Amino acid sequence: MRNGETRGVDELLADPDYREAALYDAVERLRDEDPEMTASVPFSRGQKIIGLSLVVVIVALLVIFPIATIAALVSIATVVYILALVDRVLIFRRGLVNGAIVITDDEAMAIADDDLPPYTVLVPAYGEPEVVGDLIAAMESLEYPPDKLQVLLLLEEDDAPTIEAARDVGDNDLVTVVLVPPAQPRTKPKACNYGLHFSTGDIVTIYDAEDLPDPLQLRRVVAAFRGSDDSVVCIQGKLNFHNSRDNVLTEWFTADYGIWFSYLLPGLMVSRSPIPLGGTSNHFIRAVVDDIGAWDPFNVTEDADLGVRIAGRGYRTAVLDSLTLEEANVDAINWVRQRSRWYKGYMQTWLVHMRRPVALWRILGAVGWYRFTLLIAGTPLIACMNMVFWLIMVIWFAGQPKVFADIFPGPIYYLSLVSLIFGNGAAIYMNLISIREDGRSKLIWSALIVPAYWVLMSIAAIKGMWQMLFNPSYWEKTFHGLSTSSEEAGDDEEAAEPSTSAGTA
Repeated sequence: MRNGETRGVDELLADPDYREAALYDAVERLRDEDPEMTASVPFSRGQKIIGLSLVVVIVALLVIFPIATIAALVSIATVVYILALVDRVLIFRRGLVNGAIVITDDEAMAIADDDLPPYTVLVPAYGEPEVVGDLIAAMESLEYPPDKLQVLLLLEEDDAPTIEAARDVGDNDLVTVVLVPPAQPRTKPKACNYGLHFSTGDIVTIYDAEDLPDPLQLRRVVAAFRGSDDSVVCIQGKLNFHNSRDNVLTEWFTADYGIWFSYLLPGLMVSRSPIPLGGTSNHFIRAVVDDIGAWDPFNVTEDADLGVRIAGRGYRTAVLDSLTLEEANVDAINWVRQRSRWYKGYMQTWLVHMRRPVALWRILGAVGWYRFTLLIAGTPLIACMNMVFWLIMVIWFAGQPKVFADIFPGPIYYLSLVSLIFGNGAAIYMNLISIREDGRSKLIWSALIVPAYWVLMSIAAIKGMWQMLFNPSYWEKTFHGLSTSSEEAGDDEEAAEPSTSAGTA
């Protein structure tokens, strides 16, 4: 729905009929066009039948053949662990060797201002008055012609503190405040859909309110698009944290992000597999976002869903070596809230796209379909299973019950041992490689005790899967501005830049 070409943004914002139509479109468009491709219905009728049937069969088998059924479930889980381990290491290696797209400063600045396209930055925020001033400073630091840059700060109409904070900052020619009418679902993707109706850019990106993007990121994206083929319609920037040394949780989180954005996503890019996008610093060709229905307002990881939908339409996402710094969660409870939402959204995304598994297979191919299932569904499910296997391990060490010999038949016992030793070893190794290549050697001790971080992941996954069943579209707000770190951002930015030796490790 293009609008800025015929009517000014201020005029549209003052038009109640247009705003009402924009709100309806933001919530209902995807559901009206293709009800099966939205998470507004968490489980389709077929998925409910299959799921309930599996539960009934498993419970019946547990009653009739308890040991054999448990052994079969353990065997299936062990095979899944091995498949996930092999695939994760393979993707990591590809990302390590190939890396993300690199656009140098000179290449970015070589594009004449007149040749740059109009650009829209969407910044959804809710309940974050403390970051408004920093947001405006971050947007002003972007090296892009002001007459071609539109920044829309998307605030909920009933979020009085953040609205007041935006007003206190005073007039700003760069940032336009767009008030989103309150309506269910109260989610970030609904706000982005609404903001899209007032955007004027040919390229659209999203930043969170607390983000500190690379000042040249927009120019790098333009250069990356021009250097790619027409199938690339989205470019994902790298994310990391400016407060990595606040506590051990932020150190774990930093290494986690380093692995994901510096190695796994580039590895997925090289293998042409679907890329679940991060929640920020993803840059889209506006026309394609319109064409595929924009964001699903009912999916709590709308970014991952849109990344899969891009792949499902035959398009591609590229990963750019341009860093955006965020605030890492310093509070474990806040971190669990955030991560449980991510896990729930991954499962929502898998359930939505598996409603047409054959069509998805034809577009992605066998490997892409397999990797989509293993990554999007496997990530939350394996995190849940971890807790079960840790409990089994504790019971084994405590008393070595004889029944375990029946639960872990010969080949499965050895596969489990491989998974335990090599799987955990590989995960720690990837953490160590990530912090070394990103120049964060001070995080080495936290990388060595990262199994404690996996316990938090498992708790978050269990919570997310519980909510998937009983409160699927609930958006758990992640609170920002909790960091009290006095760490110099400049030092951390330099440390977070990937080293040039990544391809030779």
